Amino acid sequence: MNGDYPRWRYWGVSSCACLWAGLLVLAPFALARQREKTGPAIPSADGTAQPGSVTLAHGNHWRIPEVTRPPRFEEYLQGKPREAELEVSDFRQFDPGDGEPATLETRAYLSYDAKNLYVVFVCRDEPGKVRARLAKREDIDTDEQVILYLDTFHDQRRAYVFAANPLGIQLDGIYTEGQGVDYSYDAVWHTEGKLTRDGFAVLISIPFRSIRFSGDTVQNWGIALARVIPRKNETIYAPYVTHRIEGLVNQMATLEGLENIASGRNLQVIPYGIFTHSRFLDPTAANGPDFNDISVGRAGLDAKAVFKDALTLDVTLNPDFSQVESDEPQVTINQRFEVFFPEKRPFFLENAGYFQTFNSLVFTRRIADPQFGLRLTGKLGPWSLGVFGIDDRSPCAAVPGPCANLSPSDPLTKSRAGIGVVRVQHDIGKQSYIGALVTSRDFGSSSNRVYSLDTRLKLSTNWVFEGQAVQSFTRNLDASKLNGPAYWALLRHTGRHLLYFGRYLDRSADFRADIGFIPRTDVRLTEHFLDYSWRPRQGQILAYGPSAQVLLSWNHAGQLTDWITRLGFGVTLPGQTTLEVRRNEAFELFQNLGFRKHFTEFLAATQWLKWLQASADYSQGNGVNYFPGAGLLPAGALNPFLSHTRNATVGLSFRPWPKLHFDQTYLYSQLETRTGSTPSGFLSGTAIFNNHILRSKVNYQFTRELSARAIVDYNGLLSNPQLFVADRSKRLSADFLVTYLLHPGTAIYVGYTDRYGNVDIDPAVPGGLRTTNVLGTSTSRQFFVKLSYLFRY
Repeated sequence: MNGDYPRWRYWGVSSCACLWAGLLVLAPFALARQREKTGPAIPSADGTAQPGSVTLAHGNHWRIPEVTRPPRFEEYLQGKPREAELEVSDFRQFDPGDGEPATLETRAYLSYDAKNLYVVFVCRDEPGKVRARLAKREDIDTDEQVILYLDTFHDQRRAYVFAANPLGIQLDGIYTEGQGVDYSYDAVWHTEGKLTRDGFAVLISIPFRSIRFSGDTVQNWGIALARVIPRKNETIYAPYVTHRIEGLVNQMATLEGLENIASGRNLQVIPYGIFTHSRFLDPTAANGPDFNDISVGRAGLDAKAVFKDALTLDVTLNPDFSQVESDEPQVTINQRFEVFFPEKRPFFLENAGYFQTFNSLVFTRRIADPQFGLRLTGKLGPWSLGVFGIDDRSPCAAVPGPCANLSPSDPLTKSRAGIGVVRVQHDIGKQSYIGALVTSRDFGSSSNRVYSLDTRLKLSTNWVFEGQAVQSFTRNLDASKLNGPAYWALLRHTGRHLLYFGRYLDRSADFRADIGFIPRTDVRLTEHFLDYSWRPRQGQILAYGPSAQVLLSWNHAGQLTDWITRLGFGVTLPGQTTLEVRRNEAFELFQNLGFRKHFTEFLAATQWLKWLQASADYSQGNGVNYFPGAGLLPAGALNPFLSHTRNATVGLSFRPWPKLHFDQTYLYSQLETRTGSTPSGFLSGTAIFNNHILRSKVNYQFTRELSARAIVDYNGLLSNPQLFVADRSKRLSADFLVTYLLHPGTAIYVGYTDRYGNVDIDPAVPGGLRTTNVLGTSTSRQFFVKLSYLFRY
């Protein structure tokens, strides 16, 4: 074991321990001093405000009145008369008690005018118990929330999601049945929020130009209102939404009374500019490894036009593909298959759900550096449409397969790849559809075409079937061809107590999807999952029950390649607290060697305290060393062998003040030799590798628009090169960012990143780089300023 490692481990652990100890010591004082700025008590909803016209919501048909002026927030805080509104008060529990009355009073008031839809939530709560923090936009997952769902096409398939915490911090997304919520959607809308002596109130204003709907004179939309109370594990809805029925959008109320509304002239233009200055270590420099300094300025334009209120055309020139937020840490060593990192770049995020299918055939991180592109998305009657075309100036960066036999100096590597995707979907009945997807990628003389048909069928109140058939046609640069199919089928049951799904997956060895995320081919797989929960009506235990999972897979030669059985038991307690234990037994065939595996896993998470969120996951058992080193064998590398493994993840989110948010994440992965499969020449218990990943993240929110964030990442791999192919390495990076975000599209970012590695320039060693024992060399530094501004016409 390298002698310097304990010093670094001690530094990392002790510094974090000291930091946490200091924060925990200060927390009681901070919490004692913290006094939320609250307004007057909200007048009781007994008619004292004497609004001009009140319509009470009953059943599943709500009629909303039109007003001549926008409602004012102070009218609801001070009990002043209002013009007209629809009042909704019959909120019922979705969790923990399905259909039971809400434990806290919630009322919502709805109205609209020619330009906006208005919703005001007036929420009662005990003084001092409301969870509300001044945070970055969309960072409200641990706060109380009020939520507006709008199914503007009333097709029971997709809905806009507009949520806000009690201070008016926004979160928006698009909910799609079968996919969940896509929070990458960003819209321009208005919120106001205020804490009061007996709760809080939030005003939501949605401009019609920010959403899409049909061009009909009279509109009927699906609508649902919700409130989330984390400390009670309580989610309430109006109208009544139940676990006993699969789906959410199909349970919404019908909003009637919207007439003569339109998004109007709707053209958006977002120019952006970014300047970066970088200094980095170039190991391939002509005279040996050296440092390069580069200053780059870049500008571009994103434009959006809306047709018939429902179709959106996006055109981009030199698009903004700068990634302001870094990827979350993941363990990437000793992974048999590619690790998934989600897309974060703005152009690809919007309306990404239109291109999502059960097999991930569109994974836009495969597109490295485009210069121009266009996208058309929307809905006309029962038809949904998604089309985009784009180029890639770095075709070998994210899809190395077609470039496998090319040298870096080959002129073809600087050619562009042309990429196109077409998605069409047609509604069938209620909550069912049939769809088609075509993807195409051309690079030089190579090409990849993928054709897909898929469907989602709502069989009954609780049962859903999903299926997909895909065919790929690939031509490589050497003129060889690969053609192969892939199939997917899933049957799912959703209920208050019983959850079940069974799926079948089949991908041929020659199936390729160059712009998809397909980590494994030559597989036939079936999987079944069953979960049953008892939900006591009284006591501290809100839910508990067992779960079971079985998976079997074969290759197309008929060999059994994997089987997994998993048994688990989980408990849900108040304060968003969950406990679970799992036992896994498995078999894996790798390089024609069979490995019998098992491990036990413990999981826990809680938001019991207002200022602290915590989660932990620990597992131990045995697993395969997929990439063994040279060992002590004269003949060369070892075969893969079974090893003892331990893995742990700890996450802490600490908020001692409403404006300060501190996150700490620690990931640990260990592999060591074990009795019964220890390679010759090694003792049982010999370390193969230890991988420590540590992230500390601090965000201070000065105002709703202005924030400062710092991230420190450490990744240390202590490996035994005789047993594992990777060299020992240490990486430390510091990332600072100041953000002024007025609203989506209009923002200023100023950032600085510095990365250190345990290497040093030494002309005396082969390659010119020497591995050291300390993090003494800055391998990459970057300063950047990015500006963008949204013009709406």
